[in-house]
Amino acid sequence: MKSKVQDIHTAIIPSDVSTVRVQDRINNCPAPSRIFHGRQNILDKMDRYFTQESEKQHIYVLHGLGGAGKTQIALKFIHRSSCFTNIFFLDASTVETIDTGLKNVATLRNVGNSSDDALKWLVGKHEEWLLFFDNADDRRLNLNNFLPQCDHGNIIITTRNPELHIYGSNSQVSDMEEEDAIMLLLKSAAQEKLPGNEQNAAGIVKALCYLPLAIVQAGAFIAKTGTFDSYLTLYARNRDRLLREKPAQTHDQYAWTVYTTWQMSFDQLSPSAAMFLQLCSFLHREGISEDIFSRAACYGFPSFGPSDKELEGPVKFLSQFLDRHGEWDTLSFLEITSEIKAYSLITVTNLDLERRVFSIHPLVHNWSQTTLTSPETYYGVISSIVGMSITQMQATDAQLASMQLLPHVDSVMQFKQYVVPEFDLQYAIVYYHAGRYEEAHKLENRVLETRREVLGDDHLSTLDAMNNLAGTYNKLGQFHEAEALEIMVLEKRKEILGEDHLATLDAMYNLAITCSQLGQFQKAKELEVVVVEKRREILGNLHPDTLAAQGNLGTTYRQLGEFRRARELDGLVIERRKTILGDDHPDTLHAMYNLAMTFRNLGQFQSAEELEVAVVEKRRAILGDDHLETILAVKNLAWTYRELGQFQKVEGLEALVLKNLRSVLGDDHPDTLSALHNLGCTYYQLSKLEEAKELQIEAIRNRTTILGEEDPETLDTMFNLAITYQALGQFQKAEELELVVVEKRKEVLGEEHPDTLSAMGNLGCTYYSLGLFDQAEQLLLEVVEKRITHLGEDHPDTLRSIGNLAETYRSLERVTDAEALERLIDEQETTGNTQ
Repeated sequence: MKSKVQDIHTAIIPSDVSTVRVQDRINNCPAPSRIFHGRQNILDKMDRYFTQESEKQHIYVLHGLGGAGKTQIALKFIHRSSCFTNIFFLDASTVETIDTGLKNVATLRNVGNSSDDALKWLVGKHEEWLLFFDNADDRRLNLNNFLPQCDHGNIIITTRNPELHIYGSNSQVSDMEEEDAIMLLLKSAAQEKLPGNEQNAAGIVKALCYLPLAIVQAGAFIAKTGTFDSYLTLYARNRDRLLREKPAQTHDQYAWTVYTTWQMSFDQLSPSAAMFLQLCSFLHREGISEDIFSRAACYGFPSFGPSDKELEGPVKFLSQFLDRHGEWDTLSFLEITSEIKAYSLITVTNLDLERRVFSIHPLVHNWSQTTLTSPETYYGVISSIVGMSITQMQATDAQLASMQLLPHVDSVMQFKQYVVPEFDLQYAIVYYHAGRYEEAHKLENRVLETRREVLGDDHLSTLDAMNNLAGTYNKLGQFHEAEALEIMVLEKRKEILGEDHLATLDAMYNLAITCSQLGQFQKAKELEVVVVEKRREILGNLHPDTLAAQGNLGTTYRQLGEFRRARELDGLVIERRKTILGDDHPDTLHAMYNLAMTFRNLGQFQSAEELEVAVVEKRRAILGDDHLETILAVKNLAWTYRELGQFQKVEGLEALVLKNLRSVLGDDHPDTLSALHNLGCTYYQLSKLEEAKELQIEAIRNRTTILGEEDPETLDTMFNLAITYQALGQFQKAEELELVVVEKRKEVLGEEHPDTLSAMGNLGCTYYSLGLFDQAEQLLLEVVEKRITHLGEDHPDTLRSIGNLAETYRSLERVTDAEALERLIDEQETTGNTQ
């Protein structure tokens, strides 16, 4: 009998096992590779399964990608097991090889000369025989026709088709654990287990994605050529060649290389399935969803988009997934993907009852591209499908859909010379929602230039492009550039469409956001009130755009110090968004984020913390740690911890926020400067006064340059630097800064604004420290009266001001007045504690 695996149809083990040694019992069955290593979890699972008492037949299926080591695991298990009386090895690659193998069983056992005779004999043989069906990969093969129909015996099946798991217990055979992969490489490359070798091997097996066949091939090449130290460099330059060529000397009888084993599966695919796999090789290898294709199939051919001829390829490909009414046919899509899955060339994960995502092994992903003779055609088709899909995203789901599409947009943009330029706007939308504003800016700039040149400045499509670019300028902190574009868009839309058109209201809404960023809160409020009223009238109270306008108006109320009005609107928006969009929708989380800040302004720090912790956790889960909105949520949570006096927590969070913002937005972005400012405040609270002073001086310098001296955020940093000067005993410097802050805040925010009152209160404290008690009393009394009016007697800021005024009265020897104020503080604190 031949020794090669592919030539062995049957290996028969004597039934009288009590008189033979284990080695004799398996001497006609292919032995496992001499360098077999790892897979202990699967071997242990098989041991438990085949040794358990049972009244039924044991069937175990090992399924996975070609080259994952399924046959070797089965052979290793058989070799080390002693529970089988007879072992029959069958090449299960075709109906013919199975039939031949079973005929041999019948002939050699003297029970007949057909496969049916063999099956009847096994049914009547009440022993622990084992049938091993190796390489049952043909998806058209009904293996059940060749399984003995009885309640005894044992069967092992190796296959690329995961659907065969229905026959019994199973294990998916995937990539190796790193430690096992390293040992396999060292064995196959004839290298000693030394620290330097292990480190080098770790890099090689990682590049080979821990696939056993690829590792064994690499080891054989290294053993032959002595290129252990230089293999990674060779692999980077010659990957396809190294994975395609079979070494002359091997450790087992496997006849195929990594690439040829997959080519055999690929050759079995229908043309449609083959094209689908090839197209997907230009997407990211993970997170490939039906949604990408189903949305693209609904593409509506807008006026300013690619021509019908440019989209002929994508449309033709997608048409196979449409029913006779032109509707998306999920069943047709599943038939194609199931065909590919049957060879384990893709893996399917069910996220829920309706949504599935596909992934491709990294090496298969690369190999699929090598099957193409003219890849540029495929680049164009798949990049257009992605662009068409983005066009059909729903506005309310745009952020989540963009996060899912982002890796695929990155992949197709690697071949941007083949990307249809008319889809630049769609790719920019994804980058914008993913927080990658620089990339969005480059694409949007190109779109605007093209539309101006082709359509002119006043065309509605040109205005749309201006509007998008302005929004990105806003995110980049380039507020004046955003404002200039938004004013132009608003004026032209009013002129062309009228003041009540939804597009005009969108322009007004966007301009209001920029006004807030520029500290023009009153102007922002005026615009937002109009937008809220008109959107209510046109769209209704529950429309997402109406709620967005109300949310922004609430933010502006907060910035104007109208905290109770902000609280009312924030609460309304949250409840309605939860009802319409769900608890975890990005817009709902944004409303929670806003309400948390309002709670903080109202001194309700515990309520703020609860909301902020929830927002941080959900944004991390949905958007990732590095998304700008996640970073800003962490930044806000840190601020609340500061108010709660948990400064050790604050320092770590704010240092992380500053590092991430510098990485994502750059050193000069307003959000980065805000993080710099916040960390300076934390250093102050931790009595790291010199560090605080240095950061605050840097923040003032940068904010003055970028935002201007009168910007509210520049004034905030001046305000805090003055406090640091107070703590350092540098009262003259503190006074100089505080006089500027009080004057500017009165001009910009008004005399009643909480931030103006805070500046006046601090200046009063500085006067006190300088011994100027009369001036201190005058300022502090005004602050107390206004805070009682706007915040109430029980607000922490009010009580703090009353305490400062009481201390000033004592210095002026007005003891009775001081004691009256101190009693008021005690009463409020007692009431607060009781509540």
